[in-house]
Amino acid sequence: MSLIRIEDIAHVRFAAPDLAAMRAFLVDFGLEPFEQAGRLFGRGSDGRPFVHATQPGKAGFIALGLRAGSIADLERLAQAEGVSVEPFDAPGAGFVVRLHDPDGFLVEVIAGQDVEEPRPGGVSSMRNTVVARVRQRDLVRLESGPAHVFRIGHCVLKVSDFRRSERWYKQRFGFLTSDEIEAAPQLAIGAFLRCDRGDVPSDHHTLFLAQLPGKPGFMHAAFEVLDLDDLMLGHQHLKAGQRKAAWGVGRHIMGSQIFDYWKDPWGHELEHWTDGDLLTAHDPPQTRTLIDLLAVQWGAPNPLFTRKLAPSPRLAASLVATLTRLRNRFASRSKDISA
Repeated sequence: MSLIRIEDIAHVRFAAPDLAAMRAFLVDFGLEPFEQAGRLFGRGSDGRPFVHATQPGKAGFIALGLRAGSIADLERLAQAEGVSVEPFDAPGAGFVVRLHDPDGFLVEVIAGQDVEEPRPGGVSSMRNTVVARVRQRDLVRLESGPAHVFRIGHCVLKVSDFRRSERWYKQRFGFLTSDEIEAAPQLAIGAFLRCDRGDVPSDHHTLFLAQLPGKPGFMHAAFEVLDLDDLMLGHQHLKAGQRKAAWGVGRHIMGSQIFDYWKDPWGHELEHWTDGDLLTAHDPPQTRTLIDLLAVQWGAPNPLFTRKLAPSPRLAASLVATLTRLRNRFASRSKDISA
């Protein structure tokens, strides 16, 4: 049983040497930027105080924010971890418990923020299909510009030991597995984790942990936009502004969402997404392959497979499996020696 059950992701926090350049990017990406106490924040239209934060400094990922259900939850978590509940010095105020996960990532668990009424931007039209002609005498006339970000949806972290990180996050925050990813049979290298809200539907994933080659680090954060038209308008706007595209447009397999990835001026990947899966606590976990993770249902292929001399999906999965086995074996031997 977990210490608490979080409700959702709250924010991602970065450092950057040029807040003006980050502000310009956030505008193009569809967030509403504002400054407070020398820091830059970006909010969506879900009424939350902010979903993206940047402080001056060397470019890098600083923290992941998770939203607890109550201040009492924060007190329970703080007592178990031997830390304090502190006032949250950020827009919306509230309180925070700060923890570090096994790879040293800062996790800010917040509650009690001031929240406004949601104010979704843009205009969403019903869609006609061959089985349902729901849009009648209603013309589609779209206005060019940035996408309209509503909320933050999930974060992806590269970790050094998937099982260790999985235990840490589940024991503290009550995450449930939606899909576990195997590089080879019985060799798990990651999982899509969702919030446990009981009968209330939750996003297919709020956190994805992946044990992949290379150092642990931030991989991407995803932000929900109004609909497919809004996502495509955002794509067009970012492209016209010569922002750096990362991957998209396409539809994922796990989570099913339509995606479009872009990079901020320092290479951090941010995703626009829409039409994702919603699951309850009664939906059992599934097991999928690394090939499924790298594939799409339709759309742009993973950039890994568009380079010159690109490996096949099967070869890529085999290489990751081999590296994972070697790393796990080395870690096990290191533990034996230290014992």
